[in-house]
Amino acid sequence: MSPAASPRRAAPARDIGLDVRAPKTKCDDDHCPFHGRLNVRGQILEGTVVSTAMQRTAVVERTLLHFIPKYERYEKRRRRYLAHNPPCLKIQVGHKVRIAETRPIAKTVSFCIVQDMGEAARKLAAEEAVATPSPPKVAETEET
Repeated sequence: MSPAASPRRAAPARDIGLDVRAPKTKCDDDHCPFHGRLNVRGQILEGTVVSTAMQRTAVVERTLLHFIPKYERYEKRRRRYLAHNPPCLKIQVGHKVRIAETRPIAKTVSFCIVQDMGEAARKLAAEEAVATPSPPKVAETEET
């Protein structure tokens, strides 16, 4: 069978130079690092998706602890990044993701999501205790 007569196969996702798996679904987004023309470079960060309300853009939040020497204690700090969300990854709010730096895509978007690492750990024990309080047990006494 000649190469011209063989059925065409979909082109595999391109190697972006990072140790991440390419998504199984294909997209036609020009800003997708796997199926488009966007190159990744620079920093690689991990965070949690807190919003996907914008079109093809997600808000990724990183939380870190900063030591205050005077009080010998830590304080929580957070940083939010706007990252391009390729449609082939299907990222949802609450997922932990890996983002990589790219050229500026928009005024505030210079990162792109490259890997979905699954659902982030939540404080389920505290939420369940507040959501479903158990009724107090009352001992019955006989009155005569």
